[in-house]
Amino acid sequence: MPQPINILHLHSTFDLGGKEARAVRLMNAFGDGARHTIVSGMEGRYGARDRIERYVKYEIAQDPPPLQGRPSVYRYDAIARYMRRFDLVLTYNWGAIDGVMARRVFGRGVPPVVHHEDGFNEDEAGGLKRERNLYRRLALGAAHALVVPSATLERIALDTWKQPRAKVYRIVNGIATDLYARRPEPKAIPGFVRKPKEIVIGTVAGLRTVKDLPALVRAVGGLSGRFRLVIVGEGPDRINIERTALAMGIEDQVLLPGFLDRPYRFIGHFDLLALSSRSEQFPIAVIEAMAAGLPVVAPPVGDVPAMVALENAPFITDHPGEIRLRDAMQALIADPDLRAQVGAANRRKAQAEYDEQQMIARYAALYEAAMRRPGALT
Repeated sequence: MPQPINILHLHSTFDLGGKEARAVRLMNAFGDGARHTIVSGMEGRYGARDRIERYVKYEIAQDPPPLQGRPSVYRYDAIARYMRRFDLVLTYNWGAIDGVMARRVFGRGVPPVVHHEDGFNEDEAGGLKRERNLYRRLALGAAHALVVPSATLERIALDTWKQPRAKVYRIVNGIATDLYARRPEPKAIPGFVRKPKEIVIGTVAGLRTVKDLPALVRAVGGLSGRFRLVIVGEGPDRINIERTALAMGIEDQVLLPGFLDRPYRFIGHFDLLALSSRSEQFPIAVIEAMAAGLPVVAPPVGDVPAMVALENAPFITDHPGEIRLRDAMQALIADPDLRAQVGAANRRKAQAEYDEQQMIARYAALYEAAMRRPGALT
């Protein structure tokens, strides 16, 4: 039996989010074909490890070289020496870009590196930073490939970071769509009991400034009719969300149950999904809502306008703004037949285009090609 592939994962953080959930799903899918070592650029941030299946061989790196800090030849050398222990290195987002730079500076004997970019934090949500663009452009020349989930990021990779067409791979995020066709678990959302004739507006997001969730609270505060807003997630912006709900006088209609895993257990309790983000690329929450048969209301960020079914297009607002979000939600709240029609179209598209088996096959093929070991992960 061939030896498992040794894969090093360099993450900006390994707390559970979209990119981490995808990385874990791939680890689970590769099974005993790979052994994994995980590094988080932020010390102690390893929450996503709870989603790794028991049969997967992995370890949290002990005393790895720091991924973040000022440019340093000494630090690049330390990272490169560490990477030489492995068959393949996978780096994720800006917080791990120094792994790619280390290969550029000290590349001899370093295995192939595949870099993944999934989007930007608040510090680049309003526009990319020139110095980071230059750094990425220089570092990514040493990567075997750059993987992005969205057409928006693909354009940035080609036009701004000046990466060759042959090196950029757009692989859309996928989920196990069949799980979302099930009935939601009755007690999956702590503290939630649906009231008669109540419309449940839900969202799943890290409670961070870039998600602009206070704006969503203000938008639902202007709705007519009985509603509940359920915001699933945790993060530093929680206090601002709670204060906004209190200021709007709807604190008893806003529920923040915290982080909940396995969204297929609860997302079916929502009647629609609403986003208010200032920046997105290819959000998994939208795919999950679509697979559960929900309409989606969101500003036109990232690939969201192209992700949803044609029937959902009128509810992707033409510009960001609370009034537009409110009006789009109001139209769906008032018409249950419209919600059902839009949700059914979204489910069909999710099943046809966003099932995880397609995603897994493309990632496995890319990683195998990088190592020149066909069939090693399949």
